[in-house]
Amino acid sequence: MKHCDYVTVKPGTAVTRKILDNLGSPDDALKIIHIAGTNGKGSTAEYFTQILIAAGKKVGTFTSPAVYGFYDQFRIDGKPMDAELAEKYFGRALAASGGLNPTDFEIQTAGALLAFKEEECEWAVVECGMGGKSDATNAINKKELAVITSVSLEHTEYLGDTIEEICVQKAGIIKNCLTVINALQPYKEAENYFKNLGGFFADRVTYVYGNEFRYCGDRYETAVSGVEQVYNAATAIVGARLLGLPERAVFDGIKNVKFAGRVERFSAFGREYILDGAHNPAAFKPLIQSLKGLPRSEITVIFGCLKDKDVNGCLVELSKVCENIIAVECDSPRKMPLSETVTACKKFFKDVSTAESVTEALKKANTETVVVCGSFTLLKEAKLWIEKGQ
Repeated sequence: MKHCDYVTVKPGTAVTRKILDNLGSPDDALKIIHIAGTNGKGSTAEYFTQILIAAGKKVGTFTSPAVYGFYDQFRIDGKPMDAELAEKYFGRALAASGGLNPTDFEIQTAGALLAFKEEECEWAVVECGMGGKSDATNAINKKELAVITSVSLEHTEYLGDTIEEICVQKAGIIKNCLTVINALQPYKEAENYFKNLGGFFADRVTYVYGNEFRYCGDRYETAVSGVEQVYNAATAIVGARLLGLPERAVFDGIKNVKFAGRVERFSAFGREYILDGAHNPAAFKPLIQSLKGLPRSEITVIFGCLKDKDVNGCLVELSKVCENIIAVECDSPRKMPLSETVTACKKFFKDVSTAESVTEALKKANTETVVVCGSFTLLKEAKLWIEKGQ
């Protein structure tokens, strides 16, 4: 079946629940970890996935959006599902949706859960698409663990204009299950809201140095760096312990995690390229931290975003570390028009140019470091071009 970008946003769980019921409720056969939040959902999902694999469990993982390939969103034991196999289950979900007029995301949610059950997964790690309470993934009947990552302002037209309103939506996934909450909350209102709910807060990390950190007296190694990622890891550590998973699996799982499209580095054509799917101001912190100390004049940013994003907030963060930016359009029906992106860039950067594509922008960039960011939709084209020079 043909899959589209998420142009249609239809909050609510009733359609997905009906499809799942028509399929025999495959979610009931799975032990589910459900993850909501603004930033860190995909990273936290990968930490849980790798811990479960290290524990010898068969696990299905459903995250969004796609980074480099559509089927990367649907994984079994960390590996993307084969297109033919995935489409078989999406087709069954579509057939079970007669008269319901489902969105693509609703079909993918039901199809992914069906696939995990039919392929004999014991566990499923499921990331919310947007919000939580009214997200299609919250049609799940039961879950072992609900996880809340860092919460910031996002999708305010759907989730509310205040942090507390957004917290209410995120907390909607907490239904008769254990709960763990990321301790690195950028807003005090979010921290207070979730403390009042009585969930388990991951403790503060006491030591971070490079790719090592200490948490609750134990030393962990991770293949990724940055304070935000360490706190995502700590959240998974607490969750794994609540679920009774082996300590050895926790250590090994944290060490085995690798992330696509999050401060991901490549060397080619005598330059360093960094690809990052950050698309809201808070999500840019790890990228900004990685660029500090580099000469501002030797960094070029290639930037595009979707029209519902806080473009000014994102550009303020980027302007802290560089002065050269090339504006592009995303390959998405939800793209911000190039003219609007350029207007926003000129508020914060002295050197603003445009390109008709990510490839053209990469060819124009002539600094030591080139960053592609603002949306996951930019990254696939960038990676394909960079790999030609490796």
